[in-house]
Amino acid sequence: MRVSTFWELMAHEFGAGYCRVLAQDLVLSEVGERTATEALDAGVDPKTVWFAVCRAQEVPESRWWGPDQPPRG
Repeated sequence: MRVSTFWELMAHEFGAGYCRVLAQDLVLSEVGERTATEALDAGVDPKTVWFAVCRAQEVPESRWWGPDQPPRG
């Protein structure tokens, strides 16, 4: 996943404004006790960060791949 896709998914799920706040404030244990922004800046795979955000925010798995996309295995 590209970083741009990460931000598209974040904006779709949480809104264009709030997604940036969430990425800067929510500390994710799955990526080394970093925020999403810190993890991306450190080179963590955007897909790993996205899934960590989804789990932390209890986003249903059916929405992890974005709008109108079937869940992947």
